[in-house]
Amino acid sequence: MSTGSTARTGSTAQGSTPNGRGYRGALRRPRGIVGAAVLVVLVAAALLVPLFTAGYDAQSTDTFAAPGWEHPFGTDELGRDIAVRTLYGLRVDLVLLSAGVLAAMVVGTLLGAAGALSRTAGLALQRVLDIVQGFPSLILGMVIALLLGPGIGALTVSIAIFSLPGFARLARAGLLAQERRDYVLAAQTLGISRWRVLVRHIIPNTIDPIIVHTAIAMVVAIFLETGLSVVGLGIQPPEPSLGSLLNSGVRFLSLSPAYVLGPALALLLLALSFTLLSDALNEEVLAK
Repeated sequence: MSTGSTARTGSTAQGSTPNGRGYRGALRRPRGIVGAAVLVVLVAAALLVPLFTAGYDAQSTDTFAAPGWEHPFGTDELGRDIAVRTLYGLRVDLVLLSAGVLAAMVVGTLLGAAGALSRTAGLALQRVLDIVQGFPSLILGMVIALLLGPGIGALTVSIAIFSLPGFARLARAGLLAQERRDYVLAAQTLGISRWRVLVRHIIPNTIDPIIVHTAIAMVVAIFLETGLSVVGLGIQPPEPSLGSLLNSGVRFLSLSPAYVLGPALALLLLALSFTLLSDALNEEVLAK
């Protein structure tokens, strides 16, 4: 093959490789702007809350206080500020989402790559993923929580395992599609190793749907954490999470209707921010 053909092959591969400009473009779209702004505010509030409060377990004699200037969402059965506990719960949820979903993204992409490179591995992977997806998310999380014990570890593993099939399937499908592209065939003709083509060109060209799916997986993980916490298998008292706060608030709804307002609002805004970001990213990917 001539030098000119080689240059064109490299150009084609390089030109199809995504870069950060596409994702920055998503943040200029209306949905991206709103989603990113809401997420930044939530993250900033969760990070800064220790600087302005006495902690999530600071108790007082003012139990079930009505919402007011001092306590925006009132106080709970132990006189603890619900707004403060909501922000601390948001910190826990952000850690869970980041650890669980990002672990699923990395492991799922690697498994998808292995499944694309080997037909046998690919078929075995599909059967395992079918089994995982056959379990309802709440049942799967309950089994893991019973095995590992309730807490942040069980929640993180539950989120990672439940999110894994989506990433693995996307990665495998994208890799199989890219392997049929002209630049891959040209690289193989030139004698470039399959792993080098995979790492330098194929995986970067399949990353767009994986990034979009990451935002969607965050939304699913939010409700998985909430469901497990509501049935008592999530974060254990006195440490709060948004789900555990909802679980506690439902029991005292007749005494303090505002009890669930703080964590419910935080969950809604968190899910909304990731939903808007996933929509903006998807629009940007489709526009390429």
